[in-house]
Amino acid sequence: MAASVSSTQPQTLKRTVLGARRASNIFWASVLTLGGLGFALAGASSYLKTNLLPFSDPTQLVFIPQGIAMGFYGVAALGLATYLWVVIGLDVGGGYNSFDKSSNRLSIVRSGFWGENRRIEIEHPLEDVTAVRVAIKEGLNPRRTLYLRIKGRSDIPLTRVGQPIPLADLENQGAELARFLQVPLEGL
Repeated sequence: MAASVSSTQPQTLKRTVLGARRASNIFWASVLTLGGLGFALAGASSYLKTNLLPFSDPTQLVFIPQGIAMGFYGVAALGLATYLWVVIGLDVGGGYNSFDKSSNRLSIVRSGFWGENRRIEIEHPLEDVTAVRVAIKEGLNPRRTLYLRIKGRSDIPLTRVGQPIPLADLENQGAELARFLQVPLEGL
């Protein structure tokens, strides 16, 4: 009589990916909004000769060149802040990576900008996965990224964009995923 072996391994592995809704983006969008508003109001105060700022008196500024330069910087900062708030609101880059052995599918889902490409989805059979690759680039602009190698496709990034994740976390995530998919881990 043959003994039956029960598998205690999970059949699904799902990881969320942090998008644009990070504390650093919210901080910089807030700073740009407040700074841009201050510069724009200073430029407008200089033009109107009416003080629009409670903590300063920019009516003493000569509109050309000082007031117009402050107004330009204010409008530029507010434009950039608006872009950041929209990206944060849409959570661009946020999503998840899902690997399901029971359905033999992998799904990589990310949020994009509005329109028909708002939701980016990549699906493949698990047997097309050839390896999990770790890419580490140190220096002035460090990058620590986990990639999925799939037959017939370029490598697909699995980790968030922006602030690099700690090296130990990257290695652990890569090793866990390679073990789960039973593929080699490259790049270490």
